[in-house]
Amino acid sequence: MKDYLIKRLLQIVPTLLGITFITFLIIQLAPGNPAMLKLQLSAQGQMSDKAISKEIVEQTKKLYGLDKPLPVQYLLWVKRVFTFDFGTSYKDHRNVWDKIAERLPVTIQLNVISIFLVYLIALPFGIYSATHPESFTDRVLTLAFFFLYSLPSFWVAMLLMMLFGGGDFWDILPVYGISSTEAESWSFLPWLADRLWHLVLPIICLTYGGLAYLSRLTRAGMLEVIREDYIRTARAKGLHERTVILKHAFRNALLPLITLVAFLLPSMFGGSVIIESIFSIPGMGQLGFEAVLSRDYPVIMAITTISSLLTLAGLLLSDILYAVVDPRIKLD
Repeated sequence: MKDYLIKRLLQIVPTLLGITFITFLIIQLAPGNPAMLKLQLSAQGQMSDKAISKEIVEQTKKLYGLDKPLPVQYLLWVKRVFTFDFGTSYKDHRNVWDKIAERLPVTIQLNVISIFLVYLIALPFGIYSATHPESFTDRVLTLAFFFLYSLPSFWVAMLLMMLFGGGDFWDILPVYGISSTEAESWSFLPWLADRLWHLVLPIICLTYGGLAYLSRLTRAGMLEVIREDYIRTARAKGLHERTVILKHAFRNALLPLITLVAFLLPSMFGGSVIIESIFSIPGMGQLGFEAVLSRDYPVIMAITTISSLLTLAGLLLSDILYAVVDPRIKLD
């Protein structure tokens, strides 16, 4: 396993280089640039002197290093990537790490609670549906989960806001931000209760789709496993049905579920652009969306690079878990 881990870790370097190169190309091909956008925002459409406008654009490009040739810009970018020095934001000149540190805890709170609820609910439902195939309960669960999976998150978010956020029906849940304006001065327990109350609707929107998908994936994996000969042998030995299902069948059905681990880490970092924007949550998804709109290259670079590293780490972790769950898989 040691040789395998070293080989995989060495493969991360060229993979990350390829990701940075593609990201750099996409950014350069995108229309607009930070210098021109900053000029437009500062002038607010009132500047008419083209010479002055051109001079300001050139000064801004020089300030951001955008006047250098593209290969030089890319090499400087790669140097920053591998030293984790993402510089300052073009938008407000704040340190990129400070902006990430400010938004990341909010996104982690949302996603940790959501992922916990997804696995807590989906796995039992998936196992039950697989052990009671074609029953009335299985058909109801199948129909319900397919229905949930088909619902777009932005539509569900707007519907929940109308139902519970002071729209046409009840006004019992907050629909803006993650805490009350005066919550920072409260003690811990009232602050925690207020924070959880604000997260109810966003977490529902982040949870239902993953819950439906994971439940169906668990059911499919379990149905494939419980038809195997070794499951019939375990039952023939007189083992308790719960032991057969949880110890023998479910462990082998975990392999498809482990694949999802590779996407949990980057999803916890990246956040959800749609949900965070609808509920005005200052998380990583909203930060990335704002960076794209303002052509804030350092922030885009930081989010893309860290998400890529987390994805590669998740893939490596899932490979290791394969060997842990199934002894037949040898990493060598």
